[in-house]
Amino acid sequence: MSPQPDRAVLVTGASTGIGRASARYLAQRGWYVYAGVRNPAAAGELAQDLGDTGEPVTVDVTDAAAIEAAVKKIGSERKLHAVVNNAGAAVAGPLESLPLDDFRHQIEVNVTGQLAVAQAALPALRENRGRLLFIGSIGGRIALPLLGAYHASKFALVGLTDSLRLELAHFGVDVVLLEPGNVATEMGQRASRSLRDRMDRIPGEAAGRYGGVLEAARQTEESMAKAGLSPDAVAKAVYTALAARRPKARYLVGPEAHAVAVISHLPAGLRTRIAGSRMPVGRWSPGTGSA
Repeated sequence: MSPQPDRAVLVTGASTGIGRASARYLAQRGWYVYAGVRNPAAAGELAQDLGDTGEPVTVDVTDAAAIEAAVKKIGSERKLHAVVNNAGAAVAGPLESLPLDDFRHQIEVNVTGQLAVAQAALPALRENRGRLLFIGSIGGRIALPLLGAYHASKFALVGLTDSLRLELAHFGVDVVLLEPGNVATEMGQRASRSLRDRMDRIPGEAAGRYGGVLEAARQTEESMAKAGLSPDAVAKAVYTALAARRPKARYLVGPEAHAVAVISHLPAGLRTRIAGSRMPVGRWSPGTGSA
């Protein structure tokens, strides 16, 4: 899909991390980028990044009216040929004590919101035989403890994209799922802060059961957030998937993603032991780390 001046791409969640890197990378390579931001305050600096090759647009993936307005604006100005569904969140904490409203929010942002954007954009993508790209995660193949809500959303995204791919193939709309490994982004740092906040708010009895492992997991998340892939590496994969004449259904991004993809095919018991070696899991004494 060679970029042309009238070809536009919508990138959601573009204020930071993968979204911002992707918006910048695509704009530098001939796409006109509509960079979706939830908070208009983030638009100024992003507009400077894009220059005359793109512009910020307000898109909250949980707000149907905002999504419709953004897609309508794009359609009135340019032909929408691609959507990069990147907006997401990471809710952390033990599932046993996770407030259900927090779980609902995780699914609303990472799954329902992605479908809402796709539904709004599909008339244009169908007309232009465009491309629909989702930023998933290797966390959609294997799960770690204390990120159950996040993993549930990413596993759900795999099913969503597989079904969409089959449904839309007849119309010439390609559906692509990117599966990066750990990426050094603000979202990873927010997950670490979420764990710290959860430690402060966890009910007393649950705190006795999970306090130690929560602290160990928070420290692990902090180190992972700093040591992950650069968002630019994912941005390059986004461009590859959009530029390919015949894109793959899925793209693994980074060496960690390829390694975890292999691990995901191992027996469940062995996967559990491997996951436990990366983040404390299993039996632990109250108020301590893994025993």
